[in-house]
Amino acid sequence: MQFGILSVSDITRDPVSGETPSEAERIDAIVRIAAKTEEVGMDVFAIGEHHNPPFFSSSPTTLLSHIAALTTRLIVSTGTTLITTNDPVRIAEEYAMLQHLSKGRMDLMLGRGNTAPVYPWFGQDIRQGLPLALENYNLLHRLWREDVVNWEGQFRSALHGFTSTPRPLDDVPPFVWHGSIRTPEIAEQAAFYGNGFFANHIFWPTEHSRRLIDFYRDRFEHYGHGTRKQAIVGLGGQAYIAKRSQDAYKEFRPYFDEAPVYGHGPTLEDFSQMTPLSVGSPQEVIDKTLTFHDAFGDYQRQLFLMDHAGLPVDTVLKQLDLLGEEIVPVLRKELAARRDPESATAPTHESLVRAKYGDGPTRQPRPNANRGDNVTGASPYQDSETTKAS
Repeated sequence: MQFGILSVSDITRDPVSGETPSEAERIDAIVRIAAKTEEVGMDVFAIGEHHNPPFFSSSPTTLLSHIAALTTRLIVSTGTTLITTNDPVRIAEEYAMLQHLSKGRMDLMLGRGNTAPVYPWFGQDIRQGLPLALENYNLLHRLWREDVVNWEGQFRSALHGFTSTPRPLDDVPPFVWHGSIRTPEIAEQAAFYGNGFFANHIFWPTEHSRRLIDFYRDRFEHYGHGTRKQAIVGLGGQAYIAKRSQDAYKEFRPYFDEAPVYGHGPTLEDFSQMTPLSVGSPQEVIDKTLTFHDAFGDYQRQLFLMDHAGLPVDTVLKQLDLLGEEIVPVLRKELAARRDPESATAPTHESLVRAKYGDGPTRQPRPNANRGDNVTGASPYQDSETTKAS
């Protein structure tokens, strides 16, 4: 079971101090948060991708490469990479490079995003969002598994004899999660390829997320990747923790009340009751998180949203101390005791390498000079070979 932090990279006014951090301050804060995630014993740090204010994370691979360089065991990931408005060729190249730089300590989550204006900014039509997501991942999947790709589709120019570089580390593609909060076609896609499915279990009632996850598990088994129990599931979550429940509600209330995504709606108490939001003491957060297992069964990754709604970075770091020291160790123990032996373990680069090679040596792809280039098909050694023959 992997535990970690997910940030959407919002830059939000602190309703208590009245201050709004600059982009520079927020970027610096997120690096500190990622380093703290590893320091307190968690496994994963994930960042969203946005191309509009009030967010700053327009280049996840740049940020995650920096974080990987500052850490030693932390898995860096996304939440999500936009499979609709990014060219799949660029995704293949950039995330393979991140895989090499992090020595395999990475994966990525693909999603369509939730910001409509992004589509025309990148030359796409939001009305084609779902077909785009399906076609683009089909191409990305092939680019990481085939050294030479010939491809034609609806939404980008054709590829003829194309090789994405660098090739994946150890010739093992990064693990992919497909993230969705409402779309069964995305759960179907994750199941078809045997990839992971991530339900951002934050705003929606449990029953809503359970329908998608159950559907994904059924289809995972249908496509022959294993049993329903072996399907690979990730969940979101969000929490605010204090030693005493009363203090947690008192401290978090002004941030909740003014939060852009749920402020000025239900009360904090009602929202906590109706959704996966956990506010309270460490034990209350533990108890609430264990209800996720009651609802969904064994799952492989739990990411918490902790730095949203204008919370100052020092408060977030204290939250991570409580989460990493008092909550996650208990959850690891409790969930390990509940785990069905048939369930899948959390995927890592090491586990994917073992699955492909066993105890044998790995393949490290090298340029094939005899294949020729992507423009002319000519070999750079053609002239010298002709000379030798004559």
